Amino acid sequence: MTDRFEISYLYHGTDPAAIADVIRVEQTIEFPADLAPSWIQDEVVGKVEEISLVEENIHRITISYNPDVTGGELTQLLNVLWGNASLFPGLKVVGIKIPEVITSRFKGPRFGIDGLRAFYDAPDRPLLTTALKPMGSSPEVLAAMARTLAVNGFDMIKDDHSLANQPWAMWVERVTAVARAVTEANEETGGRCLYAPSLNLPFDRIRDAAFEAKALGAGALLVLPGISGFDSLRSLAEDDDLALPIQAHPALLGSFVTSPTQGVSHGILFGTLMRLAGADITIFPNTGGRFSFTAIQCLEIQNGAQSKLGHLKKSWIAPAGGMTIERIPEMITMYGNDTALLVGGALSRGDLAENAARMSALVRGS
Repeated sequence: MTDRFEISYLYHGTDPAAIADVIRVEQTIEFPADLAPSWIQDEVVGKVEEISLVEENIHRITISYNPDVTGGELTQLLNVLWGNASLFPGLKVVGIKIPEVITSRFKGPRFGIDGLRAFYDAPDRPLLTTALKPMGSSPEVLAAMARTLAVNGFDMIKDDHSLANQPWAMWVERVTAVARAVTEANEETGGRCLYAPSLNLPFDRIRDAAFEAKALGAGALLVLPGISGFDSLRSLAEDDDLALPIQAHPALLGSFVTSPTQGVSHGILFGTLMRLAGADITIFPNTGGRFSFTAIQCLEIQNGAQSKLGHLKKSWIAPAGGMTIERIPEMITMYGNDTALLVGGALSRGDLAENAARMSALVRGS
């Protein structure tokens, strides 16, 4: 039924019918099904749509849910997706079908691919992005780095996700200095580089900090949904008074995806859910970098970020994690041009200005 919310799981174990029956109840009423009124059993409890053998002791289980069980809110959608089911061993979410009756309740990315292409007047090239590092640098040092990068054609410069409120570069001082440096660089070159400070802050500071960053001249934001919550990302993305592009970082989310027998698939977590929550750019570890993601898993993320999902705009992908300028042609071949190329620490190996100019020329073709 196309109007139902479907979740597919891989179950590693015996008696898949029994676990499917447990899941459909646990993810909805968490109550003895036989004691529930008949209308609740029929309309609220999930329905097992498929149990198929993948290989010995591995089954694919698909359960559909009345979309009303999500309450039209991201928090409860995540709860239905992986709430109590996350406590069962040998269970992994590998598929999701979200009907329009649910996606219509969300705004998704404010800018997405087309919006940022229009902003940068970049109809067909990848975006140039990077991160300010390392922790321990002063606001003045980080600002000087940002100015160099902006002058040399970068589209977006984010804080490293671990830059928070450390004594070497307190949040307000850092954001003030870097935003000013990027603004001055744009005035000098006529560019439109955006600075995205990290909102890696206590939850009760995040919204105020987002508006403070905007007032200080930051043109974008970096959000860590694994730390501050996916709904904090949604709330910021949907705020018309804020209206800034948002990058989403994968910190703390790795254990959701790294096990082959437990968790949530790469494409759903870093693609579909980041997009549903409103990430204009979703950052994830590229294959062949410091982390263990495979090419197939990375392409699944791109599919979740950029395949049709109701009315929602497509998100940029930012494959990262130890990337170098030399890998850019390979990344463009693999992902295409709807990619925010994120090279971080490698730009500082040698002369930062020369490396930034070389990367810019490579991508911009000039």
